[in-house]
Amino acid sequence: MALENGEKLDQAADSSSAAALKPKNYTSWVVLLLRVIAFSGTTAATVAMATNKQTKSFTVATIGTTPIQASLTAKFQHTPAFVFFVIANGMASVHNLVMMALQIFAHKFDYKRLHHVTIAILDMLTVGLISGGVNAAVFMAELGKNGNSHAKWNQICDKFERYCSQGGAAIIASFIGLLFMLIITIISILKLLPPKSNAT
Repeated sequence: MALENGEKLDQAADSSSAAALKPKNYTSWVVLLLRVIAFSGTTAATVAMATNKQTKSFTVATIGTTPIQASLTAKFQHTPAFVFFVIANGMASVHNLVMMALQIFAHKFDYKRLHHVTIAILDMLTVGLISGGVNAAVFMAELGKNGNSHAKWNQICDKFERYCSQGGAAIIASFIGLLFMLIITIISILKLLPPKSNAT
């Protein structure tokens, strides 16, 4: 009997130590997966926009039969909205990376000290940051595609096709990151709700 009790205690200790290495419940695994997807979206958006550059040569004049050409370069740095887009998505990527690291290695820290309220607030701030960056980029992308006849601003996407295509892909990736961050934020807020009492 003593041997059996000892084996049961060892099994209980093993199971408790194994449980400590895993997220607390099924919701934690779901949130971790959502953060991975959101991180992938915002990181892809950051890299795609930060490397967005295209140089093309255009004929600006003709002297006799000789065309005079000039090279023009379109870069994301030329548009403050795109610079903000890169910064916003980059900060969102760092936020999710830190949150994932804390969740995965929670067994090495006193994870309870990081209150759910703090996580919910940080998630909401990140949603606002991504939303501001992607909406500013959408406005400038629409202007580059269609121009503005009232302000006499010409479109550029008919001249820099690859630049606009890569920028559009970055915006789509950012919207994906924003969508999953919204879901994460909802889950973070729901965790703040008090548990239902079983009293009848």
